[in-house]
Amino acid sequence: MNSQMMSEKNIVTGEGSRKIKIVLSDLHLGKGYYQSSEAGINTLEEFLYDQKLIELLHYYSNGEFINANVELIINGDFLNLLQVDFRGHHLTVITESVSVEMLEAIITGHKEVFTAMGKFLEKPEKSITYVMGNHDQAMLWPECRAKLNQALGQPIKYKNLVYFFEGVHVEHGHMYEAANRFDPRRFFLKKDLAEPILNLPIGSLFFLEMVLKIKERYPYVDKIRPVLHLAKWSFFNRFGLFFRAAVWSMKFLYQGLIVKDPRRSMSLRQVIRILAENLLLLDLSHAARQILKDPKVNTVIFGHNHVYEYRIWAGGKEYFNCGTWTEIVSLDVASLGRITKLSYVYLEYNDASKRYQGRLKEWHGYHRIEQDVAIA
Repeated sequence: MNSQMMSEKNIVTGEGSRKIKIVLSDLHLGKGYYQSSEAGINTLEEFLYDQKLIELLHYYSNGEFINANVELIINGDFLNLLQVDFRGHHLTVITESVSVEMLEAIITGHKEVFTAMGKFLEKPEKSITYVMGNHDQAMLWPECRAKLNQALGQPIKYKNLVYFFEGVHVEHGHMYEAANRFDPRRFFLKKDLAEPILNLPIGSLFFLEMVLKIKERYPYVDKIRPVLHLAKWSFFNRFGLFFRAAVWSMKFLYQGLIVKDPRRSMSLRQVIRILAENLLLLDLSHAARQILKDPKVNTVIFGHNHVYEYRIWAGGKEYFNCGTWTEIVSLDVASLGRITKLSYVYLEYNDASKRYQGRLKEWHGYHRIEQDVAIA
């Protein structure tokens, strides 16, 4: 076989092509920023960078990457199904049919993004893998997966909790937080129910019943980090907010201690741990280091806490956190102010080292002369 025929074969089969993974986390797509003329702006929408994401998908499927083996890994909370209402109501009892309707609303609200994802998949050697997060727990339903596949025009891969390949461990990170951890033995509740419902973690129930009430008046409240600083600031500057949040939170946690509801019951130890984790900034590097003790693992990638991060330890063991594409308001002196960084993890297989080499990157997108100011 001559060199020209070999080259043509490599283009068709992908043999010898670059192997690249793009890992994104916590984009939180909702029903869309601009609603109908009657509804106005959706202040609960957190993802404002549709065009930037479309450009990223285009960039990594054309030009120098057109024949590369590129896999987009969605590392949880890509869809903000937890914050999407069902016919005007935010439900804590979520069935499969309810979830599908909420997913349809997101697809409609970000139609161009899903069209771009479909075009990405049409290119040779391009694929998408979806890892579940706590805000898109509804993607555990088979019908939701079928609906997303239909919107994209072809099937993608789904991973319930962990995606492991060639020394790389990809996981959203919520399983290391007491409030948001799924029960891996019971993703759904079925006993004595007319139809199965999602087995929501206590953190999701708290968000739906408590946080969304506060967001109606203070849409930015769950974007502020760390929460302990927010509590101190609100005590002196917005005491009404502080008092209501404190009373609602204590009532919710107290009910978890005394109510015999399998979805809400908590031990005193669990309550203390939840309070500690939420008042301080969740550090997932400790969990990453434990995973990296496994000799088969050389790289861990998390998301979830919305803080981009890179750590390296002895033996070239690496930890990445993808960060988020949503806005964060930092009350920490070292990073005071409003922060938005379109961060992601870029992995490329290195034949010499026989492993994936990672980089934490920030996406700037293509040059634009103007764009709307986000006012939500």
